[in-house]
Amino acid sequence: MATVGPSTASSQPTLPSGLAVLKTIPYAFILPEIVCGTWVWILVAATSVAFPLLQGWVMYVSLTSSLISLLLLLSYLLGFHRNSENWKVLDSLYHGATAILYLSAAVLQANATIQSEAEPNPPLYYQLNSAASFFAFLTAFLYILHAFSIYYQ
Repeated sequence: MATVGPSTASSQPTLPSGLAVLKTIPYAFILPEIVCGTWVWILVAATSVAFPLLQGWVMYVSLTSSLISLLLLLSYLLGFHRNSENWKVLDSLYHGATAILYLSAAVLQANATIQSEAEPNPPLYYQLNSAASFFAFLTAFLYILHAFSIYYQ
């Protein structure tokens, strides 16, 4: 009789696919990242964009990150990863790099918000810039949580 030992495949955690992605940490952070990043883009686009160099970077980072995160979410939902460990590395590197880019964008948006306070624009633009700053920092925090959650998984 052959003894049955522990399987190496069962000790390796599997990557979720399908709707289980939305229930598993850190992959459950992807949808809020997309939503908050889209809000950053919408709120900055709703202002007069008085500082195109600063806010152009914010819009670029938020839109690009939202689109790439959407593609990553779709690939997890459809199971393109086929439970490969390379996907964990790709996911961790992407979210780590995006967290750094989002922190830079959030700081630039906060700077644009401070500068827009002194502008003769209506207070609505200051409020929109403030909301965009809040969502930019929140999105950066979500990307940081995602990157560290994968790293410590």
